[in-house]
Amino acid sequence: MKKLLFSCIILFGSFGYSQGCSDAGICSIGNSFTSVIDSTKNQIEVGNVFGKGVEDVFYISPYVSYTRAFNEHFSLTTKITYSQASGSFGTRGNIGDAFLIGNYKFLEKNEKQWSTLLGIKIPFTGSNDKINNFSIPLDYQSSLGTYDLFLGADFKYKKWNFNSVIQIPVINSNGNSYFDEYSASNDFPTTNLFERKSDVLFRSMYTFKSKSQKFTYKPNFLFIYHLGNDTYEDIFGKRQEIKNSEGITINANFISNYKINDRNSIEASIAFPVVYREIRPDGLTRSVTLGINYKYSF
Repeated sequence: MKKLLFSCIILFGSFGYSQGCSDAGICSIGNSFTSVIDSTKNQIEVGNVFGKGVEDVFYISPYVSYTRAFNEHFSLTTKITYSQASGSFGTRGNIGDAFLIGNYKFLEKNEKQWSTLLGIKIPFTGSNDKINNFSIPLDYQSSLGTYDLFLGADFKYKKWNFNSVIQIPVINSNGNSYFDEYSASNDFPTTNLFERKSDVLFRSMYTFKSKSQKFTYKPNFLFIYHLGNDTYEDIFGKRQEIKNSEGITINANFISNYKINDRNSIEASIAFPVVYREIRPDGLTRSVTLGINYKYSF
């Protein structure tokens, strides 16, 4: 119990002094490589992510997911998200996206193991929610309004994991209508009928356990490259490029898991950016994110 309390103090104490990030789903999707269901076939996860945006927007983002292991190789995960944003524009919350992720693990040989990932993201909104009938930027939206494809691979060697995932917007249903020039705020760029580019992630993670085997710690770094400048449609119906929205984000992340018993566990995480893109019109960068979840296997 003392170790659990100590871990929580470290995580929550870092909240006020760190800088962190969020993303369009690619960071959390990478966790599917390392989710483990031992003797059971099913796992339910309920969690919440708290975030502070770069323009003093505060986020509460609960989610629920279900994983089914069909055999020792193949598992399928579904996930549904919700997000509420509060800031100078007001407060707006809505259901976000649904994820469906398949993971195939190859046989482990000499402490080496490969696995692959294939998934989709389906939006529940067109990213054009309003507050008091006024258009609001993507920072306040619960979804980016795109149908995305995920492709990834992971290499595990002893206590190390190295994985890479690409997230590709396949269908754009973003109907956002926010114009910076007609807003009282200058904090957010114009994102009318926003179209975003793909993202590529590379993650390196080290896993170690306490002597009691109750605690698992996973420090990791994530490198996310946004593969081009995003665009929007101006008042004349012409598509304009958002300069400097292409680029790299480097995130530091720490995950701590406490195994209550064979079926129940609690996990906490904290993340913050070390490097981030100059312009982030998708509204995804956070000054810090803090997550906590409960997992039940059966």
